[in-house]
Amino acid sequence: MRYWLFKSEPSTWSWDQQVAKGASGEEWDGVRNYQARNFMREMEVGDQGFFYHSQKEKAVVGIVEVSAKAHPDSTTDDDRWDCVDIKALEPLPTPVTLDQIKADERLADMVLVKNSRLSVQPVTEDEFKVICALGGLWA
Repeated sequence: MRYWLFKSEPSTWSWDQQVAKGASGEEWDGVRNYQARNFMREMEVGDQGFFYHSQKEKAVVGIVEVSAKAHPDSTTDDDRWDCVDIKALEPLPTPVTLDQIKADERLADMVLVKNSRLSVQPVTEDEFKVICALGGLWA
């Protein structure tokens, strides 16, 4: 299994909206960055990721799972753009802010720290575990 981070502006698509989609999940559509698209093409069903609220909140707020491999993005006729489907698994009891992530030495090499603008990005297993612990999922 691999781990990822999916960024969204809460005013565009929020954690609550993702949760409301239930087990069927939702396309992670509208991504128009080649690097982010290529990451989605690498994803497998069952991979997990963080749902990250960008803009003012700037925090990891939940865990999602890839529920469908990369396929054409339904929001465009341009065949260059693919997306995956994701479904919500569980919220973090305590959101983990970007400031907390940047302050933690164990996360210094995280893509989010080095390239916070990329909307879909890989997360290492160790980074995933650290953030889950910071968010109160694991002791």
